[in-house]
Amino acid sequence: MMNALDALLDALFADPALLVAACGGAGLALVGVLVLGMVQNRSALRRRATQGLDPAGRHGAAGADRGKPLERLTTYLETTFAQSDERQSRVLRLQLVQAGFFDQRAPAYYFAARIGGAAALGLGGLALIPLLVGDTTSASLALYAAFVAVVGYVLPSFYVSHRIKARAQEHRVGFPDFMDLMVVCSEAGLSLEASVERIARELVEGYPSLAENLYMVSLEMRAGKSLTESLERFGRRLGIEEATMLATLLQQSAELGTSLTQSLKVYSEEMRNKRLSRAEEKAYALPAKLVVPLTLFIFPVLLITLLLPAVLQVRAAMM
Repeated sequence: MMNALDALLDALFADPALLVAACGGAGLALVGVLVLGMVQNRSALRRRATQGLDPAGRHGAAGADRGKPLERLTTYLETTFAQSDERQSRVLRLQLVQAGFFDQRAPAYYFAARIGGAAALGLGGLALIPLLVGDTTSASLALYAAFVAVVGYVLPSFYVSHRIKARAQEHRVGFPDFMDLMVVCSEAGLSLEASVERIARELVEGYPSLAENLYMVSLEMRAGKSLTESLERFGRRLGIEEATMLATLLQQSAELGTSLTQSLKVYSEEMRNKRLSRAEEKAYALPAKLVVPLTLFIFPVLLITLLLPAVLQVRAAMM
């Protein structure tokens, strides 16, 4: 059976036209599977899309849904993959929000990117690896293509993780400035709601991600949510401990009746001290991190530069 499979793969990869046809057939098969799934879930999708509308609205929505295959595809991906496990779905949505993807269909786009990346890189690997590597066996080519497809599948996950870390670093650096501006606005007599909206406009140049989340806090308070609830959601979106502690601080300050301005001053000073501590920690860790590059790259060059003249002189004297 393995010999027959090797013979089939050899015949497939020996002819470029046949290889292209096979890749196209695989792509069409993938599209066919997605279309079949959408047809099977048509009734469920219509009920979700038309929920809460009148009969006229239901017919209009159904017609619009038939005219938007991309929307139907994302809906199918969302219902099939993004909502398979409610707990994992909530975790994924939170991660995408922390990465800056606030769209409700972001999980569907995420899974579409993973599937599309795996299919594109896998099929592209089948077509390009013979040109790059040269002569190779069918089993090795299939293994290379599978590896490239796995890379394409996990690449969106690494991208999301990178965005979360980068945005969390920006939030952590800009949060002390946000607290300083909160103290200034509080001392000027502005309410917390007005302070948040004002600070969002001030921070948009230096910390656009932090300003975006502050503007969302302002919109949530306008929609009727309390300040504490809005700040709790703000802390979850930022993904840093400082923002979560701010919501707790304001809630305790309101319950105990303490001065809000004084509480903000103390917390702002604590944030500045924490930022200074992080900078000092990085500075203290720098000598230990420099040991490896110095040992591998600097010291050998210095030794060669210092000892080479002496070695040449000894060699000349011996000759």
